[in-house]
Amino acid sequence: MNDGANPLLPVAERAPAIARGVCRLLAAAGASTVLEMRLPDGRRADIMAVQPNGTIHIVEIKSCIADFRSDRKWPDYREFCDSLYFAIDLATPQTIIPETAGLILADNYGAQILRVGIEHRLSPARRKAVTLRFARTAASRLLAIHDPMCRSEL
Repeated sequence: MNDGANPLLPVAERAPAIARGVCRLLAAAGASTVLEMRLPDGRRADIMAVQPNGTIHIVEIKSCIADFRSDRKWPDYREFCDSLYFAIDLATPQTIIPETAGLILADNYGAQILRVGIEHRLSPARRKAVTLRFARTAASRLLAIHDPMCRSEL
């Protein structure tokens, strides 16, 4: 993470910068990530990550206080992951993030886990379903890069 990060980025530019830093952190830890992952209930998680051991994390990006206060769907994400994290930048106060979730501080260059998320292991059946959805989403997006006329996003 760049300690000289500019916390005064326009709000519209904060979320992509946070996502990039978080994905770099997770990739360095061996995880694979999918952005804007559609969940079985129709909602979209900002980032879903699968570790080599199969552990599934969801990371919700919050780029400002208003973003956090307007979003009440995040508690439902726990049904689809082993641990839930929030990712923020320097401009977002850490105190708004619930203690029951992990906390990641990120910028455009990297990220740091400040608090590990409380683990709540998925059932084997749910894990299989979520992992399959993750794999199919990643494969569909890769195909769309190689053949934009062949869209099969889940």
